[in-house]
Amino acid sequence: MVDLDRSFGFLVHDVARLYGRRFDRNGRRLELTRAQCRTLGYLARNEGINQAGLADLLEIRPMTLVRQIDRMQEAGWIERRPDPADRRARRLFLTDKARPILGRIWDVASETQDQVLAALSPDESEQLIELLRRVHGALADRSHPRARGAVAGVAGIAPRRVTAPIRTPAVEGTR
Repeated sequence: MVDLDRSFGFLVHDVARLYGRRFDRNGRRLELTRAQCRTLGYLARNEGINQAGLADLLEIRPMTLVRQIDRMQEAGWIERRPDPADRRARRLFLTDKARPILGRIWDVASETQDQVLAALSPDESEQLIELLRRVHGALADRSHPRARGAVAGVAGIAPRRVTAPIRTPAVEGTR
């Protein structure tokens, strides 16, 4: 019988789930879903990407993303522009309305991370982050665009160095 309290896979998955739940609770004031926060975060790092590329980065089905982009466009967060190289394709960009919300997403992510890592010392937090980065590096497919820097935090926002107090943002519970 596997001891789930000592199982790396179980713990990583369950910590991510619980972290996401905490982000959701802290982020209610944003009036955005965690999926929308992730989309904005990834789009901020990859403006001008097409929908298929963004769906790949987010690891969701393109049709799921199309519906989400439609809603976010209607709400004024994202705009689609014609792709100059392909008349059939559209490129995605943040609107002026979306840019200020990124800072608020960072604030919620920082608050969540501070709460979650409060049980650790600053040195332990730094060590945990470094160990997770090494595991991430060992698992990442270096030939894929995500592994070449397109992915950082759960939200697709570049991780910052952990310091005390911990103010490193992450969207959806990962860095």
